[in-house]
Amino acid sequence: MTRGRARIDARHRWKVAALVAVPVLVALPWTVVTAQTSEAVRPAASEGFAHAEAALVLGAGVRADGSPSPYLLDRVSVAVDLYEQGLVDALLMSGDGEDSSGFGETTVMRGLAESMGVPAEAIIEDPQGLDTYSSCVRAREVYGLASVIVSTQQFHQARAVWLCAQIGLDAQGAYPAPTATRHTFLGHVREVPAVAKAMVDLARGRTPAG
Repeated sequence: MTRGRARIDARHRWKVAALVAVPVLVALPWTVVTAQTSEAVRPAASEGFAHAEAALVLGAGVRADGSPSPYLLDRVSVAVDLYEQGLVDALLMSGDGEDSSGFGETTVMRGLAESMGVPAEAIIEDPQGLDTYSSCVRAREVYGLASVIVSTQQFHQARAVWLCAQIGLDAQGAYPAPTATRHTFLGHVREVPAVAKAMVDLARGRTPAG
């Protein structure tokens, strides 16, 4: 083998190694977080939840006509069920109070919960819950909560519960029945880099929204 060929083969091996290593390194934080939260996250329909001060309902999209997206409807429905079972004393609706729909996620979430029978005084709005990190930090530092049951989709739960726990909340996660849709698949894919970003946010102590 000539020296030139040897150098080419060496470069090729490094490229192959990088192609293998980069995805593994990116996925490692997600793997760790998922393992650490596995016992705290379960389907909303299952038993075993401990009582918490509030359900932390994470915002999702609102349609142009002001109706909730399927994800948002499911999240609020799960939280209402938790309230009706006496597992939480209040619902903290955390989302974008001035989203592009013009209605505001938290306003829509409140209206939906009230229409399902939750009294207005049991609902708290956090219109500055612009991302998962901010929602968790503000739940503790602004609203003074010590324990929450996070209501969001299954693919989102590990990151949300892990973030809340790292911030000092006693956190559990309740998720609606999963749906096999394109958005759900993309949600799972998105979580891999999102978990890595969450770790960076925590490490540098990012100031939450609001």
